Amino acid sequence: MDTQAEHSERDRSSETRTGSEEGSRFSRVRGAVAGVAGTAALLLFSAFVVQPFLIPSGSMEPTLQVGDRVLVNKLAYRSGAEPRRGDVVVFDGTGSFVREDLDANPLAAPARWAASSLGLAEPPDTDFVKRVVGVGGDRVVCCDARGRLRVNGVPVDETYLHPGDTASEAPFDIVVPQGTLWVLGDHRSRSSDSRDHLGSPGGGMVPVERVIGRVDWLGWPPARIGGLEGTGAFDGVRAPGRAHG
Repeated sequence: MDTQAEHSERDRSSETRTGSEEGSRFSRVRGAVAGVAGTAALLLFSAFVVQPFLIPSGSMEPTLQVGDRVLVNKLAYRSGAEPRRGDVVVFDGTGSFVREDLDANPLAAPARWAASSLGLAEPPDTDFVKRVVGVGGDRVVCCDARGRLRVNGVPVDETYLHPGDTASEAPFDIVVPQGTLWVLGDHRSRSSDSRDHLGSPGGGMVPVERVIGRVDWLGWPPARIGGLEGTGAFDGVRAPGRAHG
């Protein structure tokens, strides 16, 4: 019996197993590192460029449906650009739509932000998606004899409204302060928006600096993927100083 040959064969077999185990371990580590790096890259992209946003309610129907994942363009209002009438925007409603929560758990906030930034969880309770109806200096009145909004004296035909909804069941007549926005949901009868905060500090106006970005695309479900259709409803509205009617 060739004992030396038998030992050599066992040694080679052991080396092969060890090498295979080390290779498998290295592959797992490399995969984990790649996963962490990919997630970090997505979070950075979401923080500064485009952020997925899960639609949690029907306040923007039919434009946006419950469960839609929209892509918010965070570069839309950089370099001095500001929201325009008709834009669908996501904003932080702290101080305008909701009171600042001084008792919020600071440890849970980062995890919730990460999940919502990837479109995996509902956005924070302070984030809202609405349509811009009035910008700084505009006078927005509801409603005319045909039930339409008037912006700077010009009637607006809001074809994007939910079927059966009117511009607003509650009348209002407001002037939007500079640096703020007057925002409404497309499903007016189910939307808590600027109208509901007329008596709150700020009068329902959203500071432009609180706007996170503009909803430019639908990313989910597959049947709805594509760019968000714009509106020409406000094309005839003049700047505040040139209002008529």
